[in-house]
Amino acid sequence: MGELVEYIAKSLVDNPDSVTVNEVEGSQSLIIELKVAPDDMGKVIGKQGRIAKAIRTVVKAAATKENKRVIVEIIQ
Repeated sequence: MGELVEYIAKSLVDNPDSVTVNEVEGSQSLIIELKVAPDDMGKVIGKQGRIAKAIRTVVKAAATKENKRVIVEIIQ
């Protein structure tokens, strides 16, 4: 799942080298932390959070195949 989020984020931002993805495995869920450069934060979130919501939707659809619960967090 982390590779999917990283691929999407690198496609959106101006500085793809600053994109880092960290996966935190929980007992029932997987938390994916996405970190981008401060200048690219708006590009990943989008107007009214539309792009962030779309990323979460795609990841949840991929996680449904594996019967997992995935949470995507965008951190600074």
